[in-house]
This record gives sequence, C-alpha cells and structure tokens, in this order.
Amino acid sequence: MKVFVTGHKGYIGSHLVDLLKQEGHSVTGCDLSFYEGCEFEPLVKADIELDKDIRTLTPDDLEGYDCVMHLAAISNDPMGDINTSLTYNINRNGSINLAKMAKHAGVGRFLFAGSCSVYGKGEKLDLDESANFNPVSAYAISKVDAETGIKKLADADFSPIILRNSTAYGYSPMLRIDLVVNNLLACAFTRGDIRIMSDGTPWRPLIHCRDIARAFIALAKAPREDVHNRSINIGANSENYQVKDVANKVKKLIPNANVVFTGEVGSDPRNYRVNFDLLYKLLPNFKLSYNLDSGMEELHKKFIKNKFSLADFEGSKYIRLKALKERLK
Repeated sequence: MKVFVTGHKGYIGSHLVDLLKQEGHSVTGCDLSFYEGCEFEPLVKADIELDKDIRTLTPDDLEGYDCVMHLAAISNDPMGDINTSLTYNINRNGSINLAKMAKHAGVGRFLFAGSCSVYGKGEKLDLDESANFNPVSAYAISKVDAETGIKKLADADFSPIILRNSTAYGYSPMLRIDLVVNNLLACAFTRGDIRIMSDGTPWRPLIHCRDIARAFIALAKAPREDVHNRSINIGANSENYQVKDVANKVKKLIPNANVVFTGEVGSDPRNYRVNFDLLYKLLPNFKLSYNLDSGMEELHKKFIKNKFSLADFEGSKYIRLKALKERLK
C-alpha cells in the first residue's frame, strides 16, 4: 500500500510509521513538527515527510495514495479548551476538508482517528457504537462533528472508517505523560505518590498506543464491504477500568508509592465503559498485543532505562498542554 499519514511524528503516529514500514508499505508523513525536541527515543522516519498544516493540503498532495490515515489533531480535552474555535477549526473543519481533498484525489480509503470520548457522560455502561453521543468537551464535540461530516462523503469510490479509540497509554518514542495511565505511573516513579484529581470512580476504556496503530493497519487491509463507512470502537472489553483500579496497578509496580486523592476536579463528568464486540466481529483475527499490566510494565522499564526524572515529570517536554502553551507564546 501507498499510505499518507497525518500526525506521523505524534504519540500514535510514530508507532504507525514503524509498523507500516515493517510491513513493507510506502509511507508519506505530514506533520508540522510542532513538538520537535520532545522525543523520548529516536523515531522511525517516513519515506517522504511533509512539513505542512493539514488544512493546506490539496488533492495534488494526496494523489496516488491508496489510503489516508488521519491522526493529526489538537489531541485532548485540556488542549482543546485553550482555544475552542481553533480546536473546531483544526479537528472538525480541517478533518472534513482533508477527507474531501482525499476523495477528490481518488483515495479509496480514509481512516479517521476518532475517540470514545464522544460518549462523554455515558448514559449506561458497556456502550456500543449505537449509543448516543454525549460529549462534555470541545475536543469530544470536534470528534463528533468530524465523524459525522466525514461519513457523509462516503460513496462507491470513497470509503471512510472511523476509529473510536479508547484512551491511549503506554510507551511511545514520542512519549506523553498527560494521559491518565502514563501520568499516574510517572508521578509514582518520580514523586513517590499516585495523585488522583477525581474521586477515582470514572470508567475509562484503555488501549496501548501501539495497538491503536495496529488497528489502523488491520482496518486499512480489511475487506471493503465489512468496514465501509463504519464507526468502530477500538479497544477490548477486558480493558475497561476505573481510575482507582489504574492507581492500584501502579502501586503494585511501585509499592512504596501512596495513593492520594486530591479532589481537585471533584466528580469527573467523563465516565464511559465501552463495548468492543463489533471490532472483533469485523476483524476476527485481531487482538491487542498489550493489556494494562504488560503495557505499564514496559513503560516502567523505559522510565528506568532512560532515567526519567522529576524534572521530566514537571517540565513541558512530555506534556502536550505545557509544550503547546510555550510554543503559542
């Protein structure tokens, strides 16, 4: 396959480039390199790299590709709330426009990095793809709107697939510690405590970032009639956890760390436990390569190997919101 990946230097994109190239695919990456200098370990380079804003891409940029895998976005709730109009402009308008450009260029398959955060304040447990949207942040609303707009473009020649990804965690060469699992583990490793800002009861579906990349590739290769214009939850039923459960697993890895409930954010309105049966019905041979235990163990070993420090934890290098604010200045 000849694949065009946006956000290829990001937390998930860096894994995706690596896996695509291992399989022998031709990879063009498009990334503004906004977080250059934030690498945890060296990245695998795409065959061709474009330093462009996805909002400026044209059909000429996308002509000749079999598939677009679109990951580039303002990437979580706190970042999305800095400037909501910019979040909608990039995550919603930019994504829909990119899909239009890909369709115009004759790209057959368009994979969009959606999010299970579209379920937001979940109305019930074990939400499948038919559940109502209930977003509680600009980021989640932008994902709802983008998903809706992209799916309207589907036709006999253009096949969108929406990946509603679980909350990512785990090691990446473009490490992030502003994600719940990584943050709790990094806090315990560097500070000796496990700080939970909510009451610990909200549910989250969790998935290793490399498994998200693997799902992209599996869906790109799946029979068109099975996945055409589908929205698909990406994760596993066994990988739904309450935040307090994550904290307890961190304590098993770092026994001397104490769990501290700070109560800073009170009751977190984001609470969703998700059902993933459709994914495994469509991809019966697909399974996650990590569970939460093995993913945390790997990241813990990487912290030790790379001497992850308190300065790393408190600095901006691995926290996208801090890095973004610095660059906006």
